[in-house]
Amino acid sequence: MPELPSQIDELNENIEVIDKQLIELLAKRAEITTKIGEHKSKAGSPIYVAEAEAQIITNRKSEAERQGISPVLIEDLMRRIMRESYHTQSAEFLCTNPGIRKVVVVGGAGALGRIFVDLFERSGYKVAVLEHSDWDRSDTILENAGLVLVAVPIKLTESVIARLTNLPENCILADITSTKQKPLNAMLNVHQGPVVGLHPMFGPDVPSLVKQVVVVCHGRESKQYEWLLQQVRNWGGVLQQCDAKEHDDAMVFIQVMRHFCSFVFGSHLAGENPDLQKLISLSSPIYRLELAMVGRLFAQAPALYADIIFDNKDSVAMLTEFSLKFNQALALVENSDKEKFIQQFTKVSSWFGDYAKQSLIDSKQFLLKADDGRTLIENC
Repeated sequence: MPELPSQIDELNENIEVIDKQLIELLAKRAEITTKIGEHKSKAGSPIYVAEAEAQIITNRKSEAERQGISPVLIEDLMRRIMRESYHTQSAEFLCTNPGIRKVVVVGGAGALGRIFVDLFERSGYKVAVLEHSDWDRSDTILENAGLVLVAVPIKLTESVIARLTNLPENCILADITSTKQKPLNAMLNVHQGPVVGLHPMFGPDVPSLVKQVVVVCHGRESKQYEWLLQQVRNWGGVLQQCDAKEHDDAMVFIQVMRHFCSFVFGSHLAGENPDLQKLISLSSPIYRLELAMVGRLFAQAPALYADIIFDNKDSVAMLTEFSLKFNQALALVENSDKEKFIQQFTKVSSWFGDYAKQSLIDSKQFLLKADDGRTLIENC
């Protein structure tokens, strides 16, 4: 038995050697992926191709099974490694339209605007920024612009668009506002050239556009701005084309309801004033994730979320209907009507269908990562 500690120490030393080898291999892999990124840039190939990633994952899982290693573990590792490799490939991008003399980002000094300024510059475009204090020389800034991208807060978007009356005839006018019908109509009214509405479904804290959804609402002369859509694909973005009204209807559920519910939950917590650290320490991974999503909201600019919730024309009607549903569900609890609750639960489950089952599987992976993260923090 006295030999047991020494044997464990020896085995731990072997593991340490292997861990160092793994790090060395990851460093070599990063060097190669950086070179791949350079070649992709020259060829104009997108950083992220869903089919290619899926095939790599499938191949590695098969290899893992042959080696007696959990394919789930390997998929988890490969996705994390590949996510990092995308970042090493995004130093530069091919310019899909070298003929564009200038890109002007209105609001390019803002949080989201800066992301697009950086991406266009890394793609070789000449980029100019037009801010509030620059309107007295806007004619000069907008001169020879091939693309004008409006990246200002929702409440300013239409008024800013209305001032863009002096654009070159063939200039593309686009916006990245989270509502689409009103901005798109405003652009179509003020400019007779190519027009397109975009909605990046991410915030300013994303490290890259890889796998990030960008909604496209077509306006006019789509062939003229196809190069812009291809540029977004090259950056790694995933384009989802949608009618402007369809988009705004969907955003009531995707953004307005979720943000409003988080706001109310956070407000209730603050009003009740429980010990937040105690709540966190007693929570399982799923509850910590839910709490983290609420906390995340309150770490960001309140004006942004106020604009999203208040400026959608359907917000009041949908939130009022949600309030009715909430009160109806509350009545079930007040009346101790468990049977009716279960019936309604079953009905909703049927509506979600297979997505509910897939969500259960997917969420397990998220929860394992969340638990790992908590353990790491607690041990630091």
